[in-house]
Parts: sequence; structure tokens; C-alpha cells
Amino acid sequence: MSTNKSEKNTSTTLQAIWETIRYIIIAAMIIIPIRMFIAQPFVVSGNSMFPTLHNGEYLIVDEATKYIGEYHRGDVVIIRYPNDPSKYFIKRVIGLPSETVTVENGTVSITSPSQKVPLILNEPYVKNPKIDSSVRTLSNDEYFVMGDNRAQSSDSRVWGPVPSKLMDGKALLRLFPFSKIALHPGGIESFGVTFK
Repeated sequence: MSTNKSEKNTSTTLQAIWETIRYIIIAAMIIIPIRMFIAQPFVVSGNSMFPTLHNGEYLIVDEATKYIGEYHRGDVVIIRYPNDPSKYFIKRVIGLPSETVTVENGTVSITSPSQKVPLILNEPYVKNPKIDSSVRTLSNDEYFVMGDNRAQSSDSRVWGPVPSKLMDGKALLRLFPFSKIALHPGGIESFGVTFK
């Protein structure tokens, strides 16, 4: 009688262990692909995007964008630093492939083969402009990125354009602080700006 009881307990214990392992495997099969190919966490470090984003804010990054390759002017993006791809930065897309970006006295203008008349960017998100000058023509797979805190941002003005292979996704969601939860944090729509 006691043998049957102990066999039953062993069977129940093994069944519970198997159920736990099965749930872990199923969860991993769902979570790992999402984490690797769809979304990943990112913590803002530094003040290059101030006041749009603050040091310590917790974001979810849309990683699917890097596979699709759809970046638009004004997108807040995560990039790998061209001089050391193990480092990640958060910046704003200013210039798109094949465009010429001119920064003169803090004003940004864009020209391209199809945009002969310079497009002067209206950038209400820039609160700390830097009176500097630079001109950069991008290849067909490069982006020009800048921080919103122009006076304290190391960006494409310093280290050049970012190849598309180093663009790592868009800021999709701000989760922390809870009082500032937002979809597409820092998106140009929140400033009432549209770019052509």
C-alpha cells in the first residue's frame, strides 16, 4: 500500500516538474524571438537628447525597423557608435540617404538630387542650439543624426554619418518614469512638426 502511495507521489512530482519545464520552454520560445527581433529595452544615458529625453528614462526600442530599414527624418533612434559598435547612442534622424545636410549657425538645411531648394528644418525640440557649421553629403546607405541638446551632443557633426547597418531601431515606448509613459517618445508629431 505504501509503495503505491510513494510511486504516486513520485509520479505527481515528476509531472509537476515536467509541467514547469514545459511552461519555461514555451515562454522562452515566445520571449526570446520578441527580445531579439521585435523589441528590446534601452536606458537613456547622458543628456544629449535633453530636454526631450532625460538621463535614466527607460525605453522600449522597436527593433523590427532595423530589418525593414524604414527611418524617417525626425525619428528618435538607437544607433551603434560608428567608431566603436559595442556602444549604443540615442539620437534623432536629421539627414536621409543621398541628402546633403548643412548646419550653419545652428540652423539645419537639407538638399538632395530631388530637393534643390533647401528645406530649412523647424526644430522646436532643440532647446540648446550650438552655433556651429558643417556640410555633409550622405551616401545611399547613410544617415545624419544629431542630439536635441546640440551644445552637448557628440553626433554626426563630430564623427560623421551612420551607416544603415549600425541603425538599431526606433524609440517605441517610454515606460519609466511612470508619469511620462508615452508611445513614440520625442516623436516630431508631439511638437506639431511635419517634415517633407
